[in-house]
Amino acid sequence: MKAFRLDELEAERAANEGAYLQFLRERNMSVGLYALDAGEHDPQSPHNQDEVYFVVSGRAQITVGMETTNVARGSVVYVPAGVAHKFHHISEDLRVLVMFSPPES
Repeated sequence: MKAFRLDELEAERAANEGAYLQFLRERNMSVGLYALDAGEHDPQSPHNQDEVYFVVSGRAQITVGMETTNVARGSVVYVPAGVAHKFHHISEDLRVLVMFSPPES
């Protein structure tokens, strides 16, 4: 078993001075913590993997392809491989668990 605490993951991510911390990588998936502060720009480009976002905290909007929705704590968003997507209008610091399948390369 592998178990993680969000507060410890956030501290590790911040210590590495990056917006993204991959903390689990297995044969069929990878999982990371993504952080964007209020007002920050999301620099993502499309990924080669399907992904699922689970919003741990914060408020923002996300656009996936041509669709936009509001997200907040508890929101879950699926993004198919190759589809453009971005978080924007980040009004509260955003912390998101990101699951990639297959694992992010």
